[in-house]
Amino acid sequence: MLTALGLETGNGEGRTRVKAHAIRLGLNLRHLEHSVTDSAGSASIKPDLAHLRDAGTSLAAAWFVLCGCNVALPVEPAIYDLLVAATDGIKRVQVKTTTFNSKDGWLAQVGRRPYSAGNKARLLPYDPEVIDWFFVVDGDLTMYLIPSRVIAGRVQILLRPYTKYIVGNASGLMSPRSRAA
Repeated sequence: MLTALGLETGNGEGRTRVKAHAIRLGLNLRHLEHSVTDSAGSASIKPDLAHLRDAGTSLAAAWFVLCGCNVALPVEPAIYDLLVAATDGIKRVQVKTTTFNSKDGWLAQVGRRPYSAGNKARLLPYDPEVIDWFFVVDGDLTMYLIPSRVIAGRVQILLRPYTKYIVGNASGLMSPRSRAA
């Protein structure tokens, strides 16, 4: 159609113009839209724990928002990952994830490396005066909210002793549920 109208087909501008004119004229363009099939798109997208580290901050932010808290991400690199407006003030939250399941349970690194060439410096604990909470997500997608003073001075923890700090589980994100019609 664009060629017949003498418009360029290489960019989206001609298509957008024609579509805008058609909409103003009240023309139905549904028959020109691309058909989308599940097999080509959404069925090929599947969650994978290999991406848990990238998803951790988003999972934490969503949990806090679902709890009715406002959440902010720091604009510049900061020692914390989230700022959360809790009922008792602003909390600085460090988000950690783990997919390392030892013979004793999930093991989470809760230390930090000072910025160095190759990021090879020794792990250091976070200052409990700078971080208020650790939000930890393990490989089962169990979520923990642990006050920093509880794990102060540690750089790695076994999560099993911290079950009283479990605040939820996001494992439903890993597999589709059948929906009732």
